[in-house]
Amino acid sequence: MHIQTLTTTDASRYRALMLHAYEAAADAFTSTAAERAAEPESWWLRRIAGPDSLSTVCGAFEGDELVGAVTVEFASKTKLRHKAHIIGMFVLAQARGAGVGKQLLDAALAAARAQPGVKVVTLTVTEGNVPAIRLYESCGFQPFGVEPMAIHTPSGFKSKVHMWLPLQSADGAD
Repeated sequence: MHIQTLTTTDASRYRALMLHAYEAAADAFTSTAAERAAEPESWWLRRIAGPDSLSTVCGAFEGDELVGAVTVEFASKTKLRHKAHIIGMFVLAQARGAGVGKQLLDAALAAARAQPGVKVVTLTVTEGNVPAIRLYESCGFQPFGVEPMAIHTPSGFKSKVHMWLPLQSADGAD
């Protein structure tokens, strides 16, 4: 297993993985598989390697197979540049339980720490997704609120737990 930042050559594998994710774990995402399947190739390329460098996608590979991915997004607005946001975390079922999620999250956090000025990382996770919440808490994330009725799914409304991880203390020291 190896973790690396995805490049444009990984776009088709990334798209296939994430379209599967939107189907297999529909309650975990705010987008549907149909919405993302309709996105042109250029959308996927921008997500991986946009010219504005506002996101980094980390992938987990078993040989040549992409078995997991996570994205860290950065803000372009001056007042928000101190924050990064984790989205699109997914690991194929056959790769779970081997620490892949932790490795991906560690890579995303390293990318956040490498971005100048980033002091906090946030994410949301569907309420009740105990394995994901445990993973995030094991990396130091803390919940700071629950958004009721955050997404509407075929099985009803789901709430999202908002979590955060300070990368530096409030006074700016590491």
